[in-house]
Amino acid sequence: MTKAIRIHQFGGPETLVWEDVTVNPPGPGEVLLTNTAVGLNFIDVYHRTGLYPIPLPTVLGLEGAGVVEAVGSGVTAFAPGDRVAYCTAPMGAYAERRLMPADRLVRLPEGITERTAAAMMLQGLTAHYLLRRIHRVQPGETILIHAAAGGVGQIVCQWANHLGATVIGTVGSDEKAALARANGCHHPIVYTRENFVERVREITGGQGVPVVYDSVGKDTFMNSLDCLRPLGMMVAFGQSSGKVPPFDVGVLAAKGSLFLTRPTLATYTAKREDLVAAAEELFAAVLGGHVRINVNQTYPLSEAARAHQDLEARRTTGSTVLLP
Repeated sequence: MTKAIRIHQFGGPETLVWEDVTVNPPGPGEVLLTNTAVGLNFIDVYHRTGLYPIPLPTVLGLEGAGVVEAVGSGVTAFAPGDRVAYCTAPMGAYAERRLMPADRLVRLPEGITERTAAAMMLQGLTAHYLLRRIHRVQPGETILIHAAAGGVGQIVCQWANHLGATVIGTVGSDEKAALARANGCHHPIVYTRENFVERVREITGGQGVPVVYDSVGKDTFMNSLDCLRPLGMMVAFGQSSGKVPPFDVGVLAAKGSLFLTRPTLATYTAKREDLVAAAEELFAAVLGGHVRINVNQTYPLSEAARAHQDLEARRTTGSTVLLP
């Protein structure tokens, strides 16, 4: 038996239960690993509340890092003692020990700790597909990222800055503005007192930006469209404020033949070669000092409910790690 955080019904943080679970020996193509660090992400909240429906009961969590304990038949890429990380399905990261398909794991290079890996895999690989695949950011471009002081936001700001872009970011307070600026955001906008559409237009000389990265959703979506230049790309990759209401797609034409995508990391890493290639680029950016992973909060895994409360109340910045 091992301990894990499991939910038996959808709801608030109180539904997170610390209990015994059974972990079987690894089957064909599987790896049994000991989690040493687990990443906390807003998608965990979506799963907990049922916004993204999942079978129940289940162990939450998509991201973690640890050490291989045993491998099943047919697994040749990993061996007991290897340090590995992951950030995709199947769920089950909120556990002391777990099984994972071997093809969903990546080996950690020297210089990256398991705690850092657990804080960077999901957010860092999200930043990778945002900046390098959906819209390949070029030197001299100006981009807009919402929630610039959050985990993904800080990585996007740093990475885009390294790529030669000018970064505009929205934040909720002066403290978060300072944090975003320290991580490469050239123009933090405190949306609680500034109109971010007007500020973006001012910063860009009225032209708008070629891409908006929006993980906030309902509260920012329509105004984000007004920040784009003609033929700009609206990337709606989250909905922390709620779902975007249905809207007439003709709006995209009226606002300048805009493009809209609603991507997921699962799609962009579905092929193992894409997962490995993206992870290698992320590791290189971190090891090269271009991206710093800021683990600003840690909680015992058994106190995941408190971590969820703080995350939803916007009391966290950067990355948060749960420690088994």
